Amino acid sequence: MQWLKVILAGLIEVVWVIGLDNAHNVLTWLFTLVFLSLSFYLMLSASNHLPVGTVYAVFVGIGAAGTVITDMLFFNQSFSITKIGLLVLLIIGIIGLKLSTNEPDKGGI
Repeated sequence: MQWLKVILAGLIEVVWVIGLDNAHNVLTWLFTLVFLSLSFYLMLSASNHLPVGTVYAVFVGIGAAGTVITDMLFFNQSFSITKIGLLVLLIIGIIGLKLSTNEPDKGGI
């Protein structure tokens, strides 16, 4: 359940990061701030039960990879094999970090 919070927080991070670039009035800024708050709430909540460093790495990795992919698919950013290769390397690093963390979960749901 806690890792689901981290994944959801990372996906929501993509929304608020894109919102930062596209917020041009009070309503869009409010929308962005709500998603920013929700994202950090989920991450911090999961950090109470899981290793903080690993949670943060997964959170940021999902957000970074998701933002780059979303930019390429929906906002006409350039697509390159180099970007894809670096994203794959980022994801491998995050998975490796998760697998090499020896800290047990702190308990909880």
